[in-house]
Amino acid sequence: MTIIRQGSLFSIQDLFDLEPTQRFEAVFSTIDLDSAVSAVSKKSWLGAPTELNYAAMVCSLVARLMERIPTVKDLVKRLKHDFIFRLECGFLVSDQIPSEASYSRLVEKLSESNVFEKEKESILLQAIEEGFIDDENIAIDASHFEARDQAPAKEKKPKPEPKKRGRKKKEEKEQYDRQIREEELNKTLYEKTIADQLDVPLEELQSEMPIEPAWGIKKNSEGKNVFWYGYKAHLAVGTKSQYILQSIMSSGSLNDGKAAIPLLKGVHELPLSIQHGCMDAGYDFVPIYQQLFRMDAHSVIAYNKRGEGEMVGYDQHFAPTCVREHSYRYDSYDKKYKSLKYTRPKECESCPLAQDSLCQKVYKVRIETDLRRYTAPARGSEKWKSLYAERTAVERVNAYLKEFFQLNNVRHRKGRKAKLHFDLVTIVYNASKLAADRINQQVSSQPVAA
Repeated sequence: MTIIRQGSLFSIQDLFDLEPTQRFEAVFSTIDLDSAVSAVSKKSWLGAPTELNYAAMVCSLVARLMERIPTVKDLVKRLKHDFIFRLECGFLVSDQIPSEASYSRLVEKLSESNVFEKEKESILLQAIEEGFIDDENIAIDASHFEARDQAPAKEKKPKPEPKKRGRKKKEEKEQYDRQIREEELNKTLYEKTIADQLDVPLEELQSEMPIEPAWGIKKNSEGKNVFWYGYKAHLAVGTKSQYILQSIMSSGSLNDGKAAIPLLKGVHELPLSIQHGCMDAGYDFVPIYQQLFRMDAHSVIAYNKRGEGEMVGYDQHFAPTCVREHSYRYDSYDKKYKSLKYTRPKECESCPLAQDSLCQKVYKVRIETDLRRYTAPARGSEKWKSLYAERTAVERVNAYLKEFFQLNNVRHRKGRKAKLHFDLVTIVYNASKLAADRINQQVSSQPVAA
């Protein structure tokens, strides 16, 4: 009788259930902290010698997120009273315990560099090279988290002057048009329309991203407005592996759709073959469809009507209808001609107009005629629904980051330091995923005892 070994289900939760020594060793082995240590170390041999163990301090910041230690004050207290934890972070017996001020200066130096941006990419490339990431579909969504900063007092706006009735004079019209043009020229990249991002390089999109805290608003599941002062975390997640493929932090006031193109361009630079991009109705903008089309990928985005009227001759999913208003069935997608094929409805089998010239047997439409309405697979089809259901992967990752990795526990003021916290959270999450996958691979490769 043959023995069938069931696949291991070792997960991040199992990783965190391990002994601290094993857990720290597994996660630290996936992160290269040399660049972070180099960024905060002395660049010259002149001056007073360095008395702090910067490598161990950076490791302790990672351990703080893993152990869910809420504040740096509690971290210092844990290092003082837990000798084993101190050794696991890399401190020597002879090293002095860093103070809260030392950690504050360390965070300040790290926030001025982009070492964690490079480390995020390095961990991803490791996982891709080892075969743990082979996703064809990605899911994009945003989640909010509050700032440590206090919201500024609301300024009272002066009452605008009453507008003059009637048509403007020629001189006033020219002055008004000149003022509008100047305002357009002075707008930042993210104050302009989403279409202006299509031809902008990824580096510029990332550097221009607003990261200072601001008031944000969104509707909750009950349809009520929720306000917060802080930031947004924009994630692009592989629906199969659930790794964070790209992540961006922005001000809380930024529209979700304005972060989609930077995320897609970042994913496009990875050695992956992305086939579908899954997003909710908040990303239903034509430029996002165009960006996915440029990547040779297909859009699976919920449609937002925005007050549009009903299309005559088409159903709610933009499939053509027959004379008796029965919807045509989606059949297939032609990659060569980039067209959707629809066939006759089932009702046509017993319809007296089946042989009439008014009833078309096959209906084809190119997706380029309207990228927003015609997607592959077609809207409303079972394949489209199953792909859209994969979008829940990014929602799960958002929940993991808040519940287990302290995303919503920002302990630093100013957007630059909050971004450092966000980058560190995403690094620890991906590193934990990679460590769990490596352990899972080792367990699966062990021979089964007869």
